[in-house]
Amino acid sequence: MNDAERAVLDLRAMDELESMDSPLHRLSPLSKFTVTAVYIALTASFGRYDLTGLLFMVIFPLIGYQLAMIPVRTCFSRLKGVLPLVAAVGVLNPFFDRNVLFRIGGIAVTGGVVSMLTLMMKGVFCLMASFLLMATTAVDELCRDLRKLHFPKMLASLILLTFRYTSVLTDEVAAMTQAYSLRAPGQKGIHISVWGTFLGQLLLRTMDRADDLYDAMVLRGFNGEFHYAGGRKSSRWSWPAAALSCAAIVAARLVNVPALLGSLFI
Repeated sequence: MNDAERAVLDLRAMDELESMDSPLHRLSPLSKFTVTAVYIALTASFGRYDLTGLLFMVIFPLIGYQLAMIPVRTCFSRLKGVLPLVAAVGVLNPFFDRNVLFRIGGIAVTGGVVSMLTLMMKGVFCLMASFLLMATTAVDELCRDLRKLHFPKMLASLILLTFRYTSVLTDEVAAMTQAYSLRAPGQKGIHISVWGTFLGQLLLRTMDRADDLYDAMVLRGFNGEFHYAGGRKSSRWSWPAAALSCAAIVAARLVNVPALLGSLFI
């Protein structure tokens, strides 16, 4: 199985995750988007040395994965291509910030090491929250709720079509890659000498598909305003749960819970 075919399967797996039924899936898309935005903003606002306070923030996505009945390993397996890039953020900090903050068993821990770990954790936590939102929320339902808040219709349609028709592009890449492999048996990947031709053919094929898709949309009455499907009925607890979650996230940002617990037991 090549990378393009894996990408197609990953997209279909995301659709399967969205179609599940759980307490988190039944919440309003806009309420989940609000909580995710608040979580990411406050997680990113932690200071570079505030490692203990940041550690507690992992509780919120972990609770979300439990409510959604999605294993946490699913997130890491789907984002394995992005996680190394996130982990590389701040990898040079130990070389520039050599100020010793504390010692553990005689081993000096510098500010660069702490700031590197803090940046890595911020990236991983934000990815976990973003993936949880996408795995429990259909894009068309989210765009529909955004339109209710008078979000620009052009941007809403652009977001929806970008997500929905990414699968069309990956299908084209998978078909072309399979055709190339049948013409070059035993060769691993696509040879660099045909990259230009391959990308050119991909561009022409996707433009043809885009014209066909647009014509089909116009025949169905598309005039710039996308008529979103009704989707599943949202739970009445959506906004109370969102308000409670946001309050808990703000409290965790303002109060260093691990340090507070440590002071109580020491």
